[in-house]
Amino acid sequence: MKQKSLFDVISPIMTGPSSSHTAGAVRIGLLARNIYKNPIKKINIRLYNSFAGTGKGHGTDKAILAGLLGYGVDSEKIKNIWEYANGIDYNYEREINIDRHPNSVDIEFEGDINMRISGNSVGAGNVEIIKIDDFLTKISGEYNTIILFYKDKPGMLSRVTGLIQEENINIASLECDRNARGETASMIISIDGDISEEVTDKIQKTEDVYLVRYINKLED
Repeated sequence: MKQKSLFDVISPIMTGPSSSHTAGAVRIGLLARNIYKNPIKKINIRLYNSFAGTGKGHGTDKAILAGLLGYGVDSEKIKNIWEYANGIDYNYEREINIDRHPNSVDIEFEGDINMRISGNSVGAGNVEIIKIDDFLTKISGEYNTIILFYKDKPGMLSRVTGLIQEENINIASLECDRNARGETASMIISIDGDISEEVTDKIQKTEDVYLVRYINKLED
């Protein structure tokens, strides 16, 4: 049996030299892919600050694309990921912005729907999705998570959480955001456990729910 190094113990086992710039970047890409959940036609990847300045040497650009294509942090394909991106139009931009986290990225999808997802790599392979379009979020990939966009109106929160409680599943955290009263709102629910496709279908069919995503937690 292969003996683990100290680096394997304190950080994710991965392809690449940096947990923040490589493993974290892969995990952001994976989460973004799972949130978008549509055929990917075109992606614009905007790297900020350290991701922009030193990320190329650490393989950040390859790592994010690998995650977007569904490969994990230990995949050997990361090194030659350009060979596996056939049929996808992708573009990179780099920007220094003091208002953004040092290891930050915006991923803009174009396809059946357009969506912008922003994420930070916060160290040791840990990440946060901080924004979906104009809605603030906090998605780490540590829990199974339900994401929904809906029309802001009374009773929506109780309807959705009631469907989850019928499954006898505990809610670990819940956060809501909205553009304005009565306009589009977002709900992010992290849960202890797994819900059935039947429940997500019921949530999707709830009146004035525009979009539902169920995101499985990332593997360690």
